Amino acid sequence: MNWKPNVSDRSLEQTISALIQQEGLPDAYAETVEKTILPLADRICALHDTEKQPIVVGIHGAQGTGKSTLTLFLREILLRHRNRSAANFSLDDIYLTRGERQDLAERVHPLFITRGVPGTHDVALGQQVLNRLRSAVPEDATPIPAFDKSRDDRVPRDQWPVFGGSAEVILLEGWCLDARPEQDSALAQPMNPLEENEDPDGVWRSYVNDQLKGEYRKFFDEIDFLIMLKAPSMACVLEWRRLQEQKLANKIRNAPESGGPHDGAQELRIMTDEEVGRFVMHYERVTRACLAEMPGRADVLINVAEDHGLGLPQFREA
Repeated sequence: MNWKPNVSDRSLEQTISALIQQEGLPDAYAETVEKTILPLADRICALHDTEKQPIVVGIHGAQGTGKSTLTLFLREILLRHRNRSAANFSLDDIYLTRGERQDLAERVHPLFITRGVPGTHDVALGQQVLNRLRSAVPEDATPIPAFDKSRDDRVPRDQWPVFGGSAEVILLEGWCLDARPEQDSALAQPMNPLEENEDPDGVWRSYVNDQLKGEYRKFFDEIDFLIMLKAPSMACVLEWRRLQEQKLANKIRNAPESGGPHDGAQELRIMTDEEVGRFVMHYERVTRACLAEMPGRADVLINVAEDHGLGLPQFREA
């Protein structure tokens, strides 16, 4: 079914069409915007009207659930069509530098060289950014951290994007956003071959769990409104990640020799299916825990279908 906007929605229709084209999404995504994203934007506006101060909207979702796409559409709709200034950044933006993770790998456990799990983010930096955005006035400029995945390192500070002015809504997204620690007893049994063979004594997974009890918990407590994009299963997450790697391989294969693809993708090493499987094992424990316990407490639950389609938002009543 195609979305038929009212005459008064022409400007909104143009924004949505432009974003769909920019992101390479199917035209049918306009219906997802109408039925899922616009109600979310309106609920966020209602909360902001109630709080009368900047609010932090958390967007949680396993790899491949569409967090970045949802964040983009929400930001543009809030800014252009709901008269709300909206800033955004991701947990991916505040990864520790390559050197800092190398140090962590040497001091605590070798698995920390791989970015992603709690313990591999600069949470203090994230807190600083939130604090600055919450308190910013119209004349302020707030640098937003950025991470270059093609280099596996943080972008130099003088190249960070800058948010100008005050932020009424702060969109914060991440795969482990607002994850809760497990009981220590749950850590004894390895979750997968990675934990069994490379973390037999549980040092790595215990450190990750302890991070969720400490500074991550304080950082996540900044969230005023939590949206969960719920993957159908861990098997889907793995399959989505494999497809993502295949698409990247095709992009590199089809890129012109001169210049190559954007963002240094030419330099990226494509993982085999077996390597993708090992990579996803780093995130399996926290992902499974979130899939099990977060749906009952998220302010909004959105089920993600195997084809990446978004279901209707399910709002939790206060």
